[in-house]
Parts: sequence; C-alpha cells; structure tokens
Amino acid sequence: MDGASLQRGRRPGITVTNTERTLLEYLVDISENHSPLDFMLIADHIDKFFYGALLTLEVTLISLVVGGLMAIPLALARAYRQPWLNRPIWCFTYFFRGTPLLVQTYLVYYGLAQFDVVRESFLWDPVLSSPWWCALITFSLNTAAYTTEFLRGAIENTAKGEIEAAKACGMSTLRMMRRIILPSAFRRALPAYSNEVIFMLHSSVVLSTITLQDILGVGRWLNGRYYLAYEGFITAMLFYMALVFVISRVFRLWESHWLKHLRPRETVEA
Repeated sequence: MDGASLQRGRRPGITVTNTERTLLEYLVDISENHSPLDFMLIADHIDKFFYGALLTLEVTLISLVVGGLMAIPLALARAYRQPWLNRPIWCFTYFFRGTPLLVQTYLVYYGLAQFDVVRESFLWDPVLSSPWWCALITFSLNTAAYTTEFLRGAIENTAKGEIEAAKACGMSTLRMMRRIILPSAFRRALPAYSNEVIFMLHSSVVLSTITLQDILGVGRWLNGRYYLAYEGFITAMLFYMALVFVISRVFRLWESHWLKHLRPRETVEA
C-alpha cells in the first residue's frame, strides 16, 4: 500500500501514532481491496455530504415556508370560488402540478436569461442570476401549487356543524376563518402535507443540475473525481433515507398530538 493511498483525504498537520497508523492501514486495505464499497474514501469526504445536506435542507425548508404562506390565501380563494381569482389560481396550480419540477427550474434558470429585459432589470444581479435564488423561486411556486389544492380540499370538507356552531356563537367571518376553519383544515391536511414535504426533499435533486452542490451533487462529484460507480450515489441515498426518517417521525409526533381527538376512544367494559 503506497503512502499516497494511505494519506488520501487526510488534512495536513494531523499526526497519528503507530497504533493508529496500523489500524488506518488495515481499514484502508479492507476498504480498497476487500470491501465492495470504499467506505474510507466516503469517510474522507463525509464533510462535503453534510454540506450538501445543509444546502438541501436550506432550500427545501425555506421554499416550504414561502410556498405554504402563499398557499393559504390561494386555497381560500379557490375554496370559496372568489370571482376573478378562482380561474387564474386554477391555471397556476394546473401548470405547476402538470409539469415536471426539472422543466420549471430550467425555465427559470436558463429561460429567463434569454430575455434582455430580464438581464437588464434590477433583479438580475442579486436574484435571477443566482442558481440558489432561481431554485428557491421555482421550488416555492411548485410547492405552493400542490399545497393550495390539498388545503382547498381540507377547507371545503370542514364539518358543517363546526361552521354552524361558530355562527351561533356570533363569530364574524374573519374570526371564524382564523379560529375554526383554518385550524381544522390544517390538522386534517397534515398527513397529506407530510407527503408533500418528503416529495420536495426528493425533488431537491434538481439542485445538482444547476451547479448547486446538494446531496446528490456531492455524490456525483465523488464518483466523477475517483471514477467510481456507486459509492457517491449510495452515500447520497443513505443521507436522503435518514432525512426522510426524521421528517416522518416529526410529522408522526405532530399527528399524534393534533389529531388525538379524531382517534376512536376505547370503551371501558362495566
């Protein structure tokens, strides 16, 4: 085993003892010659995968927040069939739900740059020329479209008894919306929204196609640099699985707390 192979990926200035060097040599030998997966190479570059995970979560979470805030008024307008608003909002949701996210991202990142009026606008340098901002805008609009539709369905399916009880208490339309209809719709839409969050996390692989080093982008970089077949992809897969596991657990806790009143009660035998 040559010294360059042993020191691959190690930072300068770090000294190791003879015992540590022997153990390191043993692990490198197993990783390179006996293991189907070069785990030592992955360990040497694991910090890049954590950076990619941070970028992935950053874009995904911010777009979910922005898209969720956009979806609330859009869902209300759709649910109550507001004149002059219902049809344009339907067209908006149909476009973003009916086309792939990759195409939408390309239209924003590559397509807008083809117009002189866009390149000469005040938004070009700080926003539209940045792949991060283009991804955030596209992701926010995409998740807003999906969230609008299932939130609209939750609002329309609000129990009539809840609305009649709120009217009987003398609540105004705005207060009834704020205290009864929207909280009830949010609770019932929670299981569907958990799928939307996971869907957005998976769709974030689009980031690697516009020069951003997300989780998949780091995996592709690792495979390309060392001429590997699958080490980078398997590592990226494990990172996505870990994130989905955490998201699923968080939403399960929220559902157990906010949907507790919908569970069937256990009957106590006399």
